[in-house]
Amino acid sequence: MTVFSNTTPLFAFAALDQFELLHEVYGEIHIVEAVVQECTAGGPIIVPSPSKVGWIHVVPSTTPDPRFYMLDAGERDTLSAALSAKADLVLIDERLGRNLAEYHGLRVVGTLGTLLKAKKMNYISSFLSSVRELQKCGFWYHEPLVARLATLVGEN
Repeated sequence: MTVFSNTTPLFAFAALDQFELLHEVYGEIHIVEAVVQECTAGGPIIVPSPSKVGWIHVVPSTTPDPRFYMLDAGERDTLSAALSAKADLVLIDERLGRNLAEYHGLRVVGTLGTLLKAKKMNYISSFLSSVRELQKCGFWYHEPLVARLATLVGEN
């Protein structure tokens, strides 16, 4: 399965100190150079250096697809590369990027969907605890969505 990730899911799992969950759930992850740059730009959340993570495959940037001009570089290049590679899945949280990806035929999952899958695979003990930890780190999620997803894994 070919999986591409944008920056935010990488930051989220680094913030949880569970970066390896991405590998456990999806196997190899592809990221574009723009995402590498966003991850290494610095800030309050430290993401492991993608070049030192064996299960991350860095894809050279290509000419961005003009259909994604309104997105930031990481999102734009991720969606362009995912379409070019006929990716099976794109990990992306930002609403506009998700909407454009789906419109152009890409299957998307975000951080919450990945946490849900990790819970179902018994890689984490609590979906809600993980979400609350991310919220403490400054991530924002729509509470009705969190509640609906929590119900799917028996956490009310």
